[in-house]
Amino acid sequence: MKRLSDLFEEPAIINIKQESFFIKPKKNPFPIKGKKRVNLLALGDVGSMLLIGLRLLGAEGIESIGICDLDPKVTARFEMEINQIDQPLDHSRLPEVEIISQQQLFDCDMMVFCASKGVPPVGGDVRDVRMAQLSANAQLSEHFARQAAESGFEGIFVVVSDPVDPLCKAAYSAGLRREQVQGYGLGVMNARALYFARRDERFASFLTEGRAFGPHGEDLVIANSLENYDDGISKELTRLAAESNMKTRELGFKPFIAPALSSGAISLLATLSGQWNYSSVYFGRGGRGAFLGVKNRRTPYGIEVENLPLPEELFSRIEYAYERLRELL
Repeated sequence: MKRLSDLFEEPAIINIKQESFFIKPKKNPFPIKGKKRVNLLALGDVGSMLLIGLRLLGAEGIESIGICDLDPKVTARFEMEINQIDQPLDHSRLPEVEIISQQQLFDCDMMVFCASKGVPPVGGDVRDVRMAQLSANAQLSEHFARQAAESGFEGIFVVVSDPVDPLCKAAYSAGLRREQVQGYGLGVMNARALYFARRDERFASFLTEGRAFGPHGEDLVIANSLENYDDGISKELTRLAAESNMKTRELGFKPFIAPALSSGAISLLATLSGQWNYSSVYFGRGGRGAFLGVKNRRTPYGIEVENLPLPEELFSRIEYAYERLRELL
């Protein structure tokens, strides 16, 4: 059987049990201990919902949250409303939210990129809504990543905007180190697969044995089980998870709540505290790599990636998704 490390030709440390490998940081690893400062760029549907999640769930891991948006009325509104979400008695626990300028964006441990251009309207005929935003959003990602690099930013540049994985590559190409860029789209795909697995006995193995891999989009890879992999069942569950956002659009709504919380707030907090989460990290091959969604966590030794044996059919699906990502940008 093959492992994810077979996609990774640049130096990596394989642990003695070969259940994971570590992506070496080019500088000191991101510190796990202590509360962190998080800055959030753009307060649209996703950004504002993510902000709510960070405020409600971030008491243990976040010291404060900075918010930045092109519209000063938007930041004024959210500074006021989010800081009015509080506990009835112990009102000193939730992280404070404050307005920041673009010049202050990178004065933090984690900068969350939620900016987006040209989101297709609900009711349109665009099938791959995420990829429709690639060109315009890649320019935005490059712009702010370049600013981050030039400012000497040492934290994590988080990409939440669509399409997550190519935008990570755009940010990396703008001058940030590979371990500084991480994309958050796979968390909600895993959560969507869980949703369907709870409602159909055929997919029940996913609840305890399954995994999610790959991009937040068309080439998503859901595995019903690593030990008892069923290619047909896995591909059907993959299709349900990948098309779930379109079902929400068919109801007349933008599907932003679950992504903002599952891929966003919950996964970001897991990253800050060194817990396992689903997010995209850089895999290098032949000098040209891609960001691929996998189960990983931050450690004092670098980013640790789960590296369990994979059935051949499953590995082929992951490799295909990875090669497709390498072709973008």
